[in-house]
Amino acid sequence: MNVLTLKLSLREKFAYGMGDFGSNLMLCIGTLYLLKFYTDVLGLPAFYGGVIFLVAKFFTAFTDILTGVLIDSRRNIGPKGKFRPFIFYAAMPVALVATAQFVDTGLTLTMKTAFSTVLFMLFGLFYSLMNCSYGAMVPAITKNPHERAQLAAWRQGGATLGLLLCTVGFIPIQALFVERPSLGYLVAATLFATCGLFCMWWCHSGVKERYVEVVPESHKPAIAKSFLAIFRNPPLLVLCIANLCTLAAFNIKLAIQVYYTQYVLNDIHLLSWMGFFSMGCILIGVLMVPAAVKRFGKKQVYLGGLLLWAAGDLLNYAWGDSSLSFVLFSCMAFFGTAFVNSLNWALVPDTVDYGEWKTGIRAEGSVYTGYTFSRKISAALAGFLPGIMLTQIGYIPNIAQSETTLNGLRQLIFIWPCSLAITAAMTMGLFYKLNEQRFMQIIAELNERKQEASTPQLSVENTKEASATL
Repeated sequence: MNVLTLKLSLREKFAYGMGDFGSNLMLCIGTLYLLKFYTDVLGLPAFYGGVIFLVAKFFTAFTDILTGVLIDSRRNIGPKGKFRPFIFYAAMPVALVATAQFVDTGLTLTMKTAFSTVLFMLFGLFYSLMNCSYGAMVPAITKNPHERAQLAAWRQGGATLGLLLCTVGFIPIQALFVERPSLGYLVAATLFATCGLFCMWWCHSGVKERYVEVVPESHKPAIAKSFLAIFRNPPLLVLCIANLCTLAAFNIKLAIQVYYTQYVLNDIHLLSWMGFFSMGCILIGVLMVPAAVKRFGKKQVYLGGLLLWAAGDLLNYAWGDSSLSFVLFSCMAFFGTAFVNSLNWALVPDTVDYGEWKTGIRAEGSVYTGYTFSRKISAALAGFLPGIMLTQIGYIPNIAQSETTLNGLRQLIFIWPCSLAITAAMTMGLFYKLNEQRFMQIIAELNERKQEASTPQLSVENTKEASATL
C-alpha cells in the first residue's frame, strides 16, 4: 500500500488523542492553578512565582533538546518501538511530581521557593521525556499528510478535553475543603494526575510505529546540532517564532483568567462555566480542522484562527466587563485557538520531511525537540510575565483590588494575548512557504531518492546470484 494513502483506524486515532488528554490533565493543573497556589496558599510573592516559572521552564527547554538527542541516538530498537517506551516509563514520575507540586510543606519562604523550583524542574524533565516522544512519534505512525492532520486534530481534541476538565473540575473539588484549602489543592491534583497517568498508558498500548528509522552512526545527533536544526530548516524556524507568540498568549490567558474571574467579575466559580462553553467551542473548532484544511490548506486555516482569536480578545477588552459578555467573547477567541493549536502539531511533521529533503538526514527527535525548545522558552516567558505584572499592578492576595490592579488584569488577559496573536499571524503570513503542493513534491522526491539508493544494491545481489548459477 502507498504510504501516502494509508488510513489509520479510528481506534488508533482515539488512542493517540488520549495521550494529549492525559498529558494535559497533568500539565494544566500547573498551568492554571500553580501560580495561584504559590501566591494564595504558600504565601510566595507573585514575583517569586514568576521567577520559579522562568527558571524551571528554561531548564525544561534544554531537557527537550536532550530528549531529542536521546531519541535519535537509539540504535537497538525493539518491538515496542522508538518512542513508545518513553511514554510508558516517564508517565509515572510525571504524575507523582505533578501531585507533589501542590504540597504545602510549611517551610520558610526561602525553602518553599527552593523546593517549588526543584519540583517544577523535575516535572519538566520527566514531562519532556514523555511528551516529546509522544509528539515526535507522528512521522513514525503515518506519512499520509491528511492522516497527520487528523492525528493533530485528535491530539488537540484530547488536549482541549484535558484543559476543559481542569478548568471545570479543579476548583469545585478544591472548594470542598473550605477550612483547609491546601488539602483541597492536593486532593484535586492527585485525582487529575492519576487519571492522566492511565490515559498515557492507554495511548502507549493503542498506537503503532510503522516507519521507524534509525539515524546512522555517522549522523549521530549532538546537542548543538539539534539546536541548530531549527535555523537550518526555514519552515521550522518560522513555525517556532509563530508558536513562541501563540503559546505565550495562550498560557498568559490561562494563568490570569482565575484572577480575572475572582477579582474583576467577582465570581471565581464563573471560571467553570466559562471553561465549559469556551472549551466546547474549541472542540467544535477541532472537529472542523480536517475539513477546513482539506478545502483551504493549513496556512490559510491557521491565519483565520489567529484573526478570530485577536478579534475575540479585542471585543472582550472593550465590552467584557459582564459575565455574559466575557463568556461570549472568550468563546470566540478560544474557537480561533482551536485551529491554531491543532495546526501547530500538524505542521511539525511536515518540517521533518522538509529537513530530510534538504539535508539528507531524518531526525524526528531533533526537529521536534527543537520545536518544543521554542515552546518551553515561550512557556517560561508566559509564566514569568504574569508574576512580574501582578507585582507591578499591585496585586495583593485575598483582598479587594484597586482600580489600577483591575485594569492591569484586563490588559494582561486580553491586550497581551491579542498583540501576540497578531504578531504570529504576520510571521506565518509573510514567511511560511511550505504549502501542500510543495510538500507533496518533497515527499515524491524523497521516495525517488530511496528507490534510487536501493536499486544498485539489488543489482549487485542479482549479479552475485547469476554468477553463482553460472
